[in-house]
Amino acid sequence: MRPCHLKIASSFTRGFHTARLAPRPQRYFHLTTQARLPRKRNFFTSNVYLSQNTDEPSTRQLDHRNDEASLPAPTKRKPVRSAGAKNSLRRVAIIAQRPAQRDAGAQDGESPDPSASTLVSAVCIAESFNMSLVVDALRAHGFDIDPDQSGFEASEVVHARGVNSGDIFVFPSGTIVTWALPPDVVTKQLLSAAETPLKPALREVEDLEYVADPSRETSGLKGDIVVLGTKLEERNGDRLDTTLAKIAFSSGLARSTKLAVLETALTAYFESTRKIPSLLSKGTGLPLGRKFILQKTGELLSLRARLNHYSELTDSLPDIFWDSRAELGLEGYYEQVGRALDVNVRIRTLNQKMDYAQEIASVMREMSSEQHSTRLEWIIIILIAVEVVFEVRRIVLEWSEEEAEASKTAA
Repeated sequence: MRPCHLKIASSFTRGFHTARLAPRPQRYFHLTTQARLPRKRNFFTSNVYLSQNTDEPSTRQLDHRNDEASLPAPTKRKPVRSAGAKNSLRRVAIIAQRPAQRDAGAQDGESPDPSASTLVSAVCIAESFNMSLVVDALRAHGFDIDPDQSGFEASEVVHARGVNSGDIFVFPSGTIVTWALPPDVVTKQLLSAAETPLKPALREVEDLEYVADPSRETSGLKGDIVVLGTKLEERNGDRLDTTLAKIAFSSGLARSTKLAVLETALTAYFESTRKIPSLLSKGTGLPLGRKFILQKTGELLSLRARLNHYSELTDSLPDIFWDSRAELGLEGYYEQVGRALDVNVRIRTLNQKMDYAQEIASVMREMSSEQHSTRLEWIIIILIAVEVVFEVRRIVLEWSEEEAEASKTAA
C-alpha cells in the first residue's frame, strides 16, 4: 500500500494538472452586444463603453418613446374658455381647485373612469331668451319637449331631447347646456328666440366631462368630472331623478358661463380705458370728449346691473330649486358646480374690479366737469373783456365829442 503522504501528493498533482489543461475563458473584443457591454455611468470618462452619448437618446429612452407613441392619443378636451374669451379667471380657478378636489374624490371612493366620459357643454349666445319662442323652435325641429315630466315651467328651464338621447337645457339667461351633444346643434335654431343676441366673438363656451355610474344612487362632482348616479334609472326605468340632477348641474354651469360673458366685457372695458392712468400720471389733461366719458360711465353701470340686479348670478340658489324635494339633493349639486368653478370668488373679484373701474369713471367725470367749468370761466372773462372794450370806446367817443363842442364854442 502507498503511504498516506503519497496519496495526498498524487491527488494534489492530479487536480493541479486538470486545472492547468482546462481552456481559459477568452473575451472577444468584437462582441459588443448590449448584454456584454459594461454598465454606463453618468460621469465623464474616456472609455467609449462607459461614456454615455448625450447627443443621442439612450435605448431606454427610445423604448419609452416608442411605448408612448404606441399608446392612443388622449382625447383633447374642449377648453373651458372659447377662443374669443380673453379673461383667464376661470382657468386659474379650476387649476387652483383641482388638487383639493382630486384628494377629496380619492377619499370618497374610486375615481370615475375617464375613458367612458362624455361632454356637457354650455354656451351663452344672448342676454336672454323668449322662452315661448324657444319651445316653438325646438318643437318645430323635432325635439321632444320635457320628455321626463320634470314639472318645471317653460319660463324657468326648457328641457328637450333628440333622437340620439342627448339632452338640451335652455335657460332664460340666454344660455344653452347640452349633454352628449355639440351646442352647435341648436344654436342656430334658437337665435330666432334670442333677445339681444351676442356677437360670435363675445360668446362664451364652457365644458365639463361627465360619466354615468349605474352603481350609484346619487350624483356628484369628483374633480372636474360629473358623476351621474343612474342606479334608480337602471332599476326602475325612470329617468326623472337623473334629469333633475342634470338640470341642477346645468344651472350651475350656465351660471358660470354667463359670468364669463361679463368677465370678457369688463376686460374689454379696461382695455378701452387702459391709457387713462398713464395720461394722468404725466400731468396732462384728458383728450377725451364728454360723449366718450358718458358712454364709458353707462357701460360700467350696465355691467354692474347685469351682474347684481338683472340676473340670478349673485343668488345662492335659483328659484327653480326652492320647491324641489330635499332627498334629491339638487341644491347640493348646484353648489358643487359653483365651488368647482369658483363662481363666488369670481363674482367678488368682478365687483372689486368694477369698483376700480368706477373710480376711473369718477376721475373722468371730475376732469370733464373741471374742463367744462374752466371753459365757462374763460367765456365769462372774454365777455367781460369785450364789455370793457365797448365801455372804453363809448367813453373815448364821448370825450372826443365834448372836445369838439368845446373847440366850436371857443371859436
